[in-house]
Amino acid sequence: MKKFWAWGALAFGIVYFALPLIGMTNFSLKMRRGVYSFDAYAKVLGDPKFQQTFSYSVTMALVTIVFGMLLIVPTAYWVRLRMPKMRPYIEFITLLPLVIPAIVVVFGYIRLYNTSSWLPLTGTVMGTNLLLMFGYTMLSLPYMYRAVDTGLAAIDVRTLTEAAQSLGAGWTRILFRIILPNVLIAVLSGAFITFAIVLGEFTMAALLNRPAFGPYMQLLGANRAYEPAALAVIAFGITWGCLGLIQLVSRFQKNQRPA
Repeated sequence: MKKFWAWGALAFGIVYFALPLIGMTNFSLKMRRGVYSFDAYAKVLGDPKFQQTFSYSVTMALVTIVFGMLLIVPTAYWVRLRMPKMRPYIEFITLLPLVIPAIVVVFGYIRLYNTSSWLPLTGTVMGTNLLLMFGYTMLSLPYMYRAVDTGLAAIDVRTLTEAAQSLGAGWTRILFRIILPNVLIAVLSGAFITFAIVLGEFTMAALLNRPAFGPYMQLLGANRAYEPAALAVIAFGITWGCLGLIQLVSRFQKNQRPA
């Protein structure tokens, strides 16, 4: 009986998520009356604004991943090595982005860093991009930190550090030549989640007036019919691709542990 209910719940979940996706995909293929076609996809992919916003968001995602890695890996490593009592407080801080709405954070950015403030970051394109990158890093903190922390829990940080120090390695070499390679799979898991978050984020990019992929999806959805459905299918495929890569690297990590 338990197996029956478990399979029933799984089937219900598949139907609940699959039917809207099937309907949306079916609608996106009906741009040409009376026949299925990929006209909507061709229009979206050929739109210069799509190419501009998508490339911008991909670039911002990569920059955010690098910055998040440089911020979180040393922090999580130092907390596990030297300050284990601080772990609950660090975990609480990294969970705050799940509680504080993004619109509150971005309005705080605009208020603190506008053109009349002591640090007018919003007055330049580079400064605004920097603010947006900080915002994306904040949104990815809960996922990136937990992925890295889980990876560090799977290795003996203290023994590796002491062994490296006994061989004359400095802190920089220990971190980037020993610790980072051992948690690289965990970092990649957090990186794929960060990539999906950045591609779909709307609030911060819209209020900071940056040409990102999220505002483009909203703008296209307000003015077109078939193209938004095609764009939603593309975005859905990218997100599921990131989730599939997470499962792939997680399985690779499990296979590597016995060795």
